[in-house]
Amino acid sequence: MKQLICLNEHDNVAVAVTPLECGNFYSVGKRTLEVHEDIERGHKVALEPIAIDEPVVKYGQLIGTAIAKIKSGTHVHFHNVKTNLTAELQYTFEPKNLNLTLKADDSPEVQIYRRSNGEVAIRNELWIIPTVGCVNGMASMMVDEFMRRNAPLDIDGIYVFPHQFGCSQLGDDLKTTRILLQNMVKHPNAGGALVLGLGCENNQISAFKQSLGSFDEDRTRFLVCQSVADEVETGVNLLEELYEQMRCDHREAGRLSEVNFGLECGGSDGLSGVTANPLLGRASDYLIERGGTTVLTEVPEMFGAEQLLMKRCRDQETFEALVAMINGFKRYYSDNNQPIYENPSPGNKMGGITTLEDKSLGCTQKAGTSRVEAILDYGDRIDCAGLNLLNAPGNDAIATSALAACGCHMILFTTGRGTPYGGFVPTMKISTNSALSERKKHWIDFDAGRLLSDASMDELLVEFLDLLARTCSGEPVKNEINNIREMAIWKKGVTL
Repeated sequence: MKQLICLNEHDNVAVAVTPLECGNFYSVGKRTLEVHEDIERGHKVALEPIAIDEPVVKYGQLIGTAIAKIKSGTHVHFHNVKTNLTAELQYTFEPKNLNLTLKADDSPEVQIYRRSNGEVAIRNELWIIPTVGCVNGMASMMVDEFMRRNAPLDIDGIYVFPHQFGCSQLGDDLKTTRILLQNMVKHPNAGGALVLGLGCENNQISAFKQSLGSFDEDRTRFLVCQSVADEVETGVNLLEELYEQMRCDHREAGRLSEVNFGLECGGSDGLSGVTANPLLGRASDYLIERGGTTVLTEVPEMFGAEQLLMKRCRDQETFEALVAMINGFKRYYSDNNQPIYENPSPGNKMGGITTLEDKSLGCTQKAGTSRVEAILDYGDRIDCAGLNLLNAPGNDAIATSALAACGCHMILFTTGRGTPYGGFVPTMKISTNSALSERKKHWIDFDAGRLLSDASMDELLVEFLDLLARTCSGEPVKNEINNIREMAIWKKGVTL
């Protein structure tokens, strides 16, 4: 295994693949470097002297500026480097020549469900979707009674997705809560959905249904708890109606490229941009070349790498939409009197990430090298194939929910520090280092840290695509095995 890796010939720092000891010599490329202090795995070490105010370069890109003299072979981190990022910027469209050439679809075969509207699904689950947090408990009681009468099930499960919103909300907050829940109702992984309201909330079921748009009336039911004497019995009867419809659904042959994948990271470390994120980038490019769709979100973790994405926009209109998304998110921070670059997190820093540029240049590698086809606002649904960028924050729960709500069937989630979190669609965890995969086997689904030891990128890509195909065909991921299925809504405004 390599102990020290330089990611680009123009870099003046390298990344420790294993802990480095003070006084030892390590090979990096064609040179040998003496290390003058202990360096933890994932952290950076200077390859040459860096003077005050000189650039610090990683991935061949600027990740910050030295604020102290840095000696060769010493630790490079937030104690001697600062970000160069500022507030809103003016951008010029300087496109790369990225013509999309589709290949014959030889992606792995999968067994998937096909819905009546032409969409595909990788799960056939029965969902209870509360319009307001007041009925979360009643929804759980309905599930308990339904399971008492019907277990074992011959569908993929029945689940409630509780939240605390739907009342005491105004304006855009109420609108986005409703839209996110409506998108869940229409998500193809839900073979049936019971929309459960209380009756006195802002998020009224009558308005919810009226603005829902086209939906499968055979697979959707609505219940206002205050309007019936026994809401549990009524709810269970409605669930059983849906269940009878769903029991007739069967998996059919398809291709992996038919599945929409969300790209996300959480609890990143200094190896995220070396192993797991580049692996997702390769997988994303592979699927898109075969007509597939991936979605990248976490806008604050594009800051510092946004211009690389802007050069990949398919046209001027897409570029302008991306500029509006980036600057709009910065304005969101400043309007709330918050620092724009309060990032990376403490866990990121412990893992070796120094500045937001450092984090973003690693995070955006999940999007590979494909052309950016569309920019989605929060609550929008996918309407074109290829690489989409989605407006949502970096918070794991909110980002995962936004990806699922836009139409992703599965979330591919890289992590260097580890997290048990799972959204309301299968959330596959890919570790950046093998130590995490070994320590948290009950969290991690795939070990991308093997790129640093016994596997090439091509070999690992084949294994990873095979795992994706098995998961889409019904094999559960760890968050499903652990029964961790959650959703979260992005709140921006006041609460009454």
